[in-house]
Amino acid sequence: MATTFTHSASIGSAIATQIRMATLADLPEIAAIETLAFHTDPITRWLYPAPVQYVTHFPDFVTAFGGAACHHATAYYAEVCGAALWFSPETGPDIDTIVSVIERTTQPSQQADLFAFLEQMGQYHPTEPHWYLSVLGVDPMQQGMGYGSALMQPVLAQCDREQSLAYLESSNPANIPFYEKHGFEVIAQIQAGASPTMFAMSRQPKG
Repeated sequence: MATTFTHSASIGSAIATQIRMATLADLPEIAAIETLAFHTDPITRWLYPAPVQYVTHFPDFVTAFGGAACHHATAYYAEVCGAALWFSPETGPDIDTIVSVIERTTQPSQQADLFAFLEQMGQYHPTEPHWYLSVLGVDPMQQGMGYGSALMQPVLAQCDREQSLAYLESSNPANIPFYEKHGFEVIAQIQAGASPTMFAMSRQPKG
């Protein structure tokens, strides 16, 4: 799941130099930024519709869904601005941890739809080796400055060098044009029960 905001036409060198590898010590700050970034996201607010539920539990969900990228050195961070949590072809999210967090933090009445939704997400993941963008978010106060593009660029450049596929799910239809500008295409729609629609997107390498 990924969210971002309108990006600038060019990525300034000042922004590019702010991007660094995230460490596990950065996770609390990253989870806080992502909580701000996703606060109006259709999928995440379906997951956690009550405000207190959202601000209490969404940081745990971010940590479960993408936090392991910090351990694998595939998380990119612009301090206090945004983060992109990627998984390489050799790694991936810990499904057991994600399931545990969902069971603990969501309403029991939601969970049948939630797990059906997760099952569909798994069905659309590429079977070939690929880079997976699990979470991308930028603090709303920093929108329009190019951070989303800059945070994606290191891995997309690597995908082009290595001729690797990239994959993500866009949890907000408003962000599809942003990802299309970076070479992603919608390949499927994911929807279960009362859920909003999520868009599976893949990117073929350039070059």
